[in-house]
Amino acid sequence: MNGAPPMDPHHYIPLMDIGPGSQPEDDATLEYINMPQGMYTHALPLLPEPQVLDAAPGARQVLSEILHMLRSRHVGDTPPSLDLRAYSPADRVLLDQLLGEGEVSAHIGGTDGVRIQESIFAGVWRVLGAGLDYIDVDAAPALLRRAAKFDISTAALAPASPLPAGVMNAPAILTELQDRTLHWLPGSPAHIINLSLLPLSEQDVPFLDQCLGEGTVLMLVRGYGNCRISNTRVPNCWRVRYFNSQDALILDTIEVTDLPEVVMAAPEDIADSLERFEDVIQWFEGELAGSDQ
Repeated sequence: MNGAPPMDPHHYIPLMDIGPGSQPEDDATLEYINMPQGMYTHALPLLPEPQVLDAAPGARQVLSEILHMLRSRHVGDTPPSLDLRAYSPADRVLLDQLLGEGEVSAHIGGTDGVRIQESIFAGVWRVLGAGLDYIDVDAAPALLRRAAKFDISTAALAPASPLPAGVMNAPAILTELQDRTLHWLPGSPAHIINLSLLPLSEQDVPFLDQCLGEGTVLMLVRGYGNCRISNTRVPNCWRVRYFNSQDALILDTIEVTDLPEVVMAAPEDIADSLERFEDVIQWFEGELAGSDQ
């Protein structure tokens, strides 16, 4: 047809190799994105033998007090701190074992200052430092809020003049922060400035941090990666940075709030802690009763 020669019925179109392994290998090594690793998960308490707890009446008393504090907090009350300084070192070592370490930790005043550690029971906090050793049961220890207020400086948010070379949009952010911190009231929703989404120059973020100043409160929240939080010299103003499991910065924010929500135990977290703590107490009571028979 159309002058084309007739197709030879004995001539076949060769099949092409397709599928995995059919194509030539490239000499270049393929690079893959690292998968996330090291996600933090809640751990079960390390339960000692019943006779060990039976020989530590102070630790047993503290467990009973913590249970009472959790029940009180669950119904909306704010229980007072539980001072542990009068208990023996053996009692406190046993408590460390039972409470473990949860997602949130904090330092106030550097490594030689106050250390705060959330237990594996969300909302149950251990506060340790010079002359301090106590337990708080709350969304977050009140000491964190108080310590941040001591760092406030009247010179914060005062940019140098003239502006350093390369600074572009930082002054507008400082103006926004001045307004938000001036009119912030306790209980107000957090005002979050997402620096990762803003058109900032290479010099803008260091200039912002220089103007905001650095406080003495440093917190770490472990989870799917890490969240590092520090207070600034500006009232109710926090630097909150999120890192993935490869320690790469994925979200950089400034929060105007009393305390960043990411560090606080939610009411449902405390309710879950109460339920799990009751289970631990019941287990001990059952084991101790069985050992007495």
